[in-house]
Amino acid sequence: MAALTTDGANVMDGTKMTGKELHTSRTESPGPAKMVGTKKKYRSRSASASSLDSASSGSYTGSSSEEDDASPREVIQKNSGGSSDFCVRKINQHSYGRREIEIAEQEMPGIMALRHKAKEDRPLKGAKIVVCTHINAQTAVLVETLVTLGAQVRWAACNIYSTQNEVAAALAEAGVPVFAWRGENEEDFWWCIDKTISAESWQPNMILDDGGDATHVMVKKYPAVFKLMRGIVEESVTGVHRLYQLSQSNKLSVPAMNVNDSVIKTKYDNLYSCRESILDSLKRTTDIMFGGKQVVVCGYGQVGKGCCQSLKNMGCVVFVTEIDPICALQACMDGFQVVKLSEVVQKVDIVITATGNKNVVTRDNMDKMKNGCIVCNMGHSNTEIDVLSLKTADLTWEKVRSQVDHVIWPSGKRMVLLAEGRRVNLSCSSVPSFVVSITAATQALALIELFNAPSGRYKADVYLMPKLMDEFV
Repeated sequence: MAALTTDGANVMDGTKMTGKELHTSRTESPGPAKMVGTKKKYRSRSASASSLDSASSGSYTGSSSEEDDASPREVIQKNSGGSSDFCVRKINQHSYGRREIEIAEQEMPGIMALRHKAKEDRPLKGAKIVVCTHINAQTAVLVETLVTLGAQVRWAACNIYSTQNEVAAALAEAGVPVFAWRGENEEDFWWCIDKTISAESWQPNMILDDGGDATHVMVKKYPAVFKLMRGIVEESVTGVHRLYQLSQSNKLSVPAMNVNDSVIKTKYDNLYSCRESILDSLKRTTDIMFGGKQVVVCGYGQVGKGCCQSLKNMGCVVFVTEIDPICALQACMDGFQVVKLSEVVQKVDIVITATGNKNVVTRDNMDKMKNGCIVCNMGHSNTEIDVLSLKTADLTWEKVRSQVDHVIWPSGKRMVLLAEGRRVNLSCSSVPSFVVSITAATQALALIELFNAPSGRYKADVYLMPKLMDEFV
């Protein structure tokens, strides 16, 4: 999402993270296993089936919106080919997922053109790729393209809320080992990633990562396998931070390609995708009227710029918080008032984080928010909102609908929290397939480049995508 400097500064998003923060796993943010003090009070409101499905990332009734009590790890399922090398919510949902994938293919000309152009050459023949990304119809098109180009793939989710269960089922039915379902707990999350790395007759030689979790597991748990890898492709600012940290500590023993900072992804995916999906996410989850609402967007990188543009066009009064002076000046020149969060937090209707940093919105900030304030995150890291500080005995959590919680203070004040602080556009909505097509094409080309590069071309370091590859996309 932003350009990086060697000391961990995030130039475009205007954030800087300490070494400790860079190493923090995204799953260390609030989860059911971690609470402060005594167990939080939680009550749920009744809701119609239609309201539960309205925020299910475009899924069908009873698929991705609500989770069953039984863990998929406790259920043995087989696809029509007799294979059980997968773990998804319900394999019988595969037909719905296949339809969603087919719809996505119509809006993804870039990755489909690459699939048809290179399918005869099979440039990834022999590649064994561990994939840890969001699991939805668009990323399924990418994974099926990698398979068409000759790769073997094992796939886990990088986010516990963004998985479309029916899409995961469709890939499992097609023979791709998928280990993911919507609403995993933290133990499930790491178990699924481990299943993509460790399997009988399987030794991976490539990683396609989104956030650095697969790379993290490989380094910590399978160092011998990691040293034999041909390369890593990373597409998120969080994962890139972690790769640079590994490089600086001399723990990165394989070449890595940073596609997050490729020109085409930065200018298209981070800007245009977020510009559209932020509105969709807020509408689906809260049915809010935007006109006249006061909004503060934390961070004015490409993601923040996209959010501000769309909210301004909808008639919102938009404030921006930004620590990078260049980005702050850009916000001023674009007509936004640059403020400190503490100056406006008491009066705004919506708070959106888009920095990639940690604890941008603190408990003190949330204590001062007005009744009904909506809080959500558009940055990659799910630690931007200090949700852990809300899991205390004095606050009551009320589940309103899928991915929407009311956090209730003793005074009766309510704060509307979306997706428990995780990526709201991927947890509560969807992203434009056309934009994902661009990102998917850069990821596939980066994998092809690293896998087929002659020995010595790439050393154990982090590389930006060649400009020629950007132009090809």
